[in-house]
Amino acid sequence: MKRDWEELTATSYIDTVAELQSTLAENDYEQVSEGLQTLLDSMSQELKRALRSQLSRLMMHVIKWKIQPAKRSGSWAVSILDARENIEEIIQEKPSLNRRFIEEIWDKTVQQAIRKAEEETQCRTNLTTLTWEEVFEEEYSVLTKN
Repeated sequence: MKRDWEELTATSYIDTVAELQSTLAENDYEQVSEGLQTLLDSMSQELKRALRSQLSRLMMHVIKWKIQPAKRSGSWAVSILDARENIEEIIQEKPSLNRRFIEEIWDKTVQQAIRKAEEETQCRTNLTTLTWEEVFEEEYSVLTKN
């Protein structure tokens, strides 16, 4: 029986795995192969979306940090740390989503982050881009150093 793997993976990964098990029990290896490939593709796209989302969130908070220094807070610093950690976890889970991939989506993501930061802060910025160092390496903390 021909299954609509794209519909199934869009609905539920758990239901997709259950259907794959059922299909395997029927010895329909062609359908199992097709279903597995569709599931893998869908999961990969989901990780790419998650990475884009985390990168945009990270950049937005870095921009906010730069354009509103008087409003810097621990929650902004934690958001930056959290987004960096989430990105690192995604890269560990799918190593092909590495620096090269991030650089491919960089310019578009920076522009999205600028729009979001301006809207949230209600401040215009002259920033047009961010560097890798600003996003991934600089320390953002409200703690004072002793």
